[in-house]
Amino acid sequence: MIWLSIGLLSLLALAPAFFTLWKRARTIRDERSTALALHEAQLAEVDRDLAIGLIAPTEHDVAILEIQRRILAADAAPSTARANSSAMLGWFGLAAVPALAIGLYLTNGAPSLPAQPLGPRLVAQHLQNRKTDALIAQLQQAIAGLPADDPNKRQGYLMLGQLEASGDHYAQAADAWGQALALGFEPELAARTAEAMTRAEHHVSAQALALFRKALDAAPKDADWRPAVQGRIAQGEHDQENP
Repeated sequence: MIWLSIGLLSLLALAPAFFTLWKRARTIRDERSTALALHEAQLAEVDRDLAIGLIAPTEHDVAILEIQRRILAADAAPSTARANSSAMLGWFGLAAVPALAIGLYLTNGAPSLPAQPLGPRLVAQHLQNRKTDALIAQLQQAIAGLPADDPNKRQGYLMLGQLEASGDHYAQAADAWGQALALGFEPELAARTAEAMTRAEHHVSAQALALFRKALDAAPKDADWRPAVQGRIAQGEHDQENP
């Protein structure tokens, strides 16, 4: 079914080009036919003039040769040849477009997979967002009921930050992870918090820059996230120098 859809869409997209090319080729043929019909009428007129004695036989022969030369010139005009060549190239290019489109699709496409309509996916995403919001509300209530010295409080803030970040709520995620940092510093958590702050504010703020630097200073030498933090620090320094 997908191949039929691709073929129909290709024909629909190329229909204006097909019509324009066909109309141009027809115009060229009409011009050539008109010129040939005119010269044939001239031949008949010359024969008629000879028959009624208006021109001499020698004049008739000269006129016939001239008209025949014009017929050959009209039939093999360079502009006509070029137009025919261009038309052939145009038809070939239009015919090749669907094949190229299918080839391009096959490089990354998967025609065996079923279609995924947008509507059901939006409904599923909405249901997932509602479920996440309910979990966030429950977790916030549970954290609020824990004593300040309870070690589970920090773990609760870590989980809350993860849930907020999964919904692209970066400001809330940064706030939750900031609460966890206040209960125990970790370089990777500090970098994650600064990154959430950066995404929420769409730039590296002074607070995020300081947190990135603090995370980098305390990070292990072999930490795989060090280059990303160094890049953010360079970006923040540039933003501070060129506000």
